[in-house]
Amino acid sequence: MTGNDNASSRPTVADGAPSAAITVDRLVKVYKQTRAVDDISFSLARGSITGLLGGNGAGKTTTIAMIMGLVLPTSGRVRVLGHAMPEESAEVLGRMNFESPYVDMPMRLTVRQNLTIFGKLYAVKNLSDRIAMLAEDLDLTDFIDRANGKLSAGQKTRVALAKALINQPELLLLDEPTASLDPDTADWVRAHLERYRKDNNATILLASHNMLEVERLCDRVIIMKRGRIEDDDTPDAIMTRYNRSTLEEVFLDVARGRVNGLREEAAR
Repeated sequence: MTGNDNASSRPTVADGAPSAAITVDRLVKVYKQTRAVDDISFSLARGSITGLLGGNGAGKTTTIAMIMGLVLPTSGRVRVLGHAMPEESAEVLGRMNFESPYVDMPMRLTVRQNLTIFGKLYAVKNLSDRIAMLAEDLDLTDFIDRANGKLSAGQKTRVALAKALINQPELLLLDEPTASLDPDTADWVRAHLERYRKDNNATILLASHNMLEVERLCDRVIIMKRGRIEDDDTPDAIMTRYNRSTLEEVFLDVARGRVNGLREEAAR
């Protein structure tokens, strides 16, 4: 079973759009002669956490950029919270957010100043109270008035998460949300994301190379390779199909092209 075969049993854009948080229908993105994303389709239920996995060049970042409306698809359609992207992006951008520790906020501004600017961009009500709540929840209080450029990598990651939650988004797109964090802090961030999803019925799409993180957080995993969906299922079902005990082993098998033989072995 391939990822596209498996995805065909899930809701399509046509029958899943009204209730889905994200619907992607036959999405293609071509850069010159390179098909960065090659005819992928999936639909994400509201309130779910889905892991988007794949090696460098698999198409994860381009897919997320098209979902956000930042990159125009060559062909295919994207709907987010019931709205076509990017045509109706004004209707949905305030209800979603994105976090990546690899995208720096202005270095000379303090944490509070950065959060204030982003909060105003999202027209957050009672913004000072919201920033104070996030500072307490994400343990930012000790450096809330320190310049962003003087923070450690782990502190910057927590600030990036605060920025992503400033508008209490219904849809949260995450790129390596626990990068550069020590194991204890990373575990705390995962618990916070789980709690946020539960309390707000939020939908989370998580791109990560931390397979233990994906196993813990995600109720579904989409694996991409060379722009296509290689597999799409629950973590347990994927590990069973590949006859592996961890997602990291599955990831390596997919990356190294050892897929067909393992599936045949698991089926016996």
